[in-house]
Amino acid sequence: MSKKHGKHHRGQKRGGGVTDGDDLNKTPGSERPSTARWATAVDDVAGTAPDALSGHRQVTIPAAPGIVAVEPGASFDLSSVDCDADGGLDKTWAKEALDAERARIVGFQERLYAERSRSLLVVFQAIDTGGKDGTIRSVLKGVNPQGCTVTSFKVPSSDELDHDFLWRYHARTPGRGLIGVFNRSHYEDVLVVRVKGLVPDAVWQSRYGRINDFERLLTESGTTILKFFLHISKAEQKKRLEARIADPEKHWKFDPADLVERKSWDAYQRAFADALSRCSTPYAPWLVVPANHKWFRNYVIAKTVADTLEAMDPRFPEAAKGIADLTVPD
Repeated sequence: MSKKHGKHHRGQKRGGGVTDGDDLNKTPGSERPSTARWATAVDDVAGTAPDALSGHRQVTIPAAPGIVAVEPGASFDLSSVDCDADGGLDKTWAKEALDAERARIVGFQERLYAERSRSLLVVFQAIDTGGKDGTIRSVLKGVNPQGCTVTSFKVPSSDELDHDFLWRYHARTPGRGLIGVFNRSHYEDVLVVRVKGLVPDAVWQSRYGRINDFERLLTESGTTILKFFLHISKAEQKKRLEARIADPEKHWKFDPADLVERKSWDAYQRAFADALSRCSTPYAPWLVVPANHKWFRNYVIAKTVADTLEAMDPRFPEAAKGIADLTVPD
């Protein structure tokens, strides 16, 4: 086995005398089978599955006006969505309304964190310069970092490539009580992988069904999923790339490879359309957001997140009996 992978054979000693394999499961002086050890921990294990989960209901995603929901099972034409659409909203009004939606998100997040029974996963996909970073920064402003995790998925590491394609994403899904955000996501494995021809066609084509199964598993385990595709025009991308080149303070955001990727614009649009069509489901629908106008994008996404949290209806846990009658000693 290649040394560069840093792997060890089963039972082989590592630094400090620790061994891999079965030895890690043993306790000193104990030869009990693993099933017996599970039995002794049954109360602890059972306590990790809250009663609320048994009654978990699927939340209907309340997309804000102006967002286009992709109908499950139907072919979707991405070019049918006007990237310049603004819902007829006034820019000044929308910016002020955004503050109110942020406040709603913050309030519901506190309840979700305290309830600790369910979670929310927010997925953002877009072509380069589509606005994922800016949207996350704007919409989640003021959210308590203790109750929110943001994961940006880059080129997979060698360790990640040694596992199935969903492994690295599943590991970063939010635990109960948390809001998790994916900046790019498991959809990269039917987007960039497809456009660049990194795997045979049969491999990425088989992944649509596995992605749907993955999202159904999360949903049935208590995670509500919001998936936003930020849709910008090719002309808008050109404008944003030129702005990065012109402003020295934005040079760090510019990658010459973006110009190479731009040549594959049409291929990416086809890949996005197929992913939206084949992976929009009743439990995890795709929401297409006209994103040429940042102020409109931020408002409708914030409203959708807030409305979804409201539909989830997280509640503070009941206080211990008699707590209202307690006094704090001097």
